[in-house]
Amino acid sequence: MTEPDRSDDRRFGDLMRAAQDGDQRAYGRLLQDLSALLRRVVAARGSLVRPADVDDVVQEILLSVHAVRHTYDPARPFLPWLMAIARHRMLDASRRARRIAAREHSTDDPGVTFVEPATNPFQEPVGDAEALASALESLPPGQRQAITLLKLHDMSLQEAAAATGLSVGALKVATHRAIAALRKALVGD
Repeated sequence: MTEPDRSDDRRFGDLMRAAQDGDQRAYGRLLQDLSALLRRVVAARGSLVRPADVDDVVQEILLSVHAVRHTYDPARPFLPWLMAIARHRMLDASRRARRIAAREHSTDDPGVTFVEPATNPFQEPVGDAEALASALESLPPGQRQAITLLKLHDMSLQEAAAATGLSVGALKVATHRAIAALRKALVGD
């Protein structure tokens, strides 16, 4: 599709008029055709909208068109009405991007939460993996199975109950007892 012209304006206007009269198929066709047009329009405004945000801005424009579709006057051209909505949504996106950029700081280290080093304490892993494995092996089989399924394999209670044949309540009790036994074995009384 090339740049919109009078025939496009007339076609879009006819589709919107039919949509205002309740024709859902015409409305679906209108939104589909507008999506392609708006992607080109928004992408061409690279100074306002980042390339990564084009689809988001197009969706915002389409939502605005949907919300104010009753304001379209079929006696007037469609494209100026649409482009006014698009211009406002693109400006909103540009302002939002500037506000976010002013508040956010990028970093190459994803482990860093804050800019100041003192606010990013790096801790060594707590505990001894071998001691945990030994404590886990010393648990009764039911408790060991409950911990393995629920905590290590990240299963839900329902999934673990189906896998073991135990009730949800029995799994909860076994897990609680296993955690208490592990704490006692690793930390002491």
